[in-house]
Amino acid sequence: MAKKILGNWNTRTIVGVAIGVALFGVLMVYGGVKVFTNTSLTSAYVVVAVVAALFGPVPAAITAGLGNVLADLIGGWGFWFDWSLGNLVLGFFTGLGCVLGSNVKEGVFNTKSAITYALFVLIGCGLGFGVVTPVLTYFFYSSELTITWGQVTAAIISDGLVLLVVGIPLLIALANRNKKFTGLSKD
Repeated sequence: MAKKILGNWNTRTIVGVAIGVALFGVLMVYGGVKVFTNTSLTSAYVVVAVVAALFGPVPAAITAGLGNVLADLIGGWGFWFDWSLGNLVLGFFTGLGCVLGSNVKEGVFNTKSAITYALFVLIGCGLGFGVVTPVLTYFFYSSELTITWGQVTAAIISDGLVLLVVGIPLLIALANRNKKFTGLSKD
């Protein structure tokens, strides 16, 4: 189980995470539609779902966390580590949802897998943005949380929708694609 959670760290994983971080950062800045102050409905979370399915929870967490730091840098917004750590938590739980009860690399992502994935995404959104981000916003920046509560509500809804509405069909398609390549033998 520890290997599933940590992932198999090799060159492929490192390159996958690096590409994931870059894509996540760019899509956070340029691949979304504003839904609230400094909060977007963004396609970046599709990258987290794919990295989670292919490499596991820790690589997905690193992709989301560092991807948010990169987005802050690219966007010129300053560093908002409260949101970066919230994304890290969301990425980790998205990864847990991908490895518990499914194996997309081997072509396994069925209805039970989709339900497990959805539950972990919802838990990750709730913990990452509903708990971690506001608590860290308060402690890091000693700021009023009125705007933050609006932002985290918008983030939970929009990011959760992307991970579920786009993520589940994408993971099914990726599993079906990988199923074609399993069981091949050399004659």
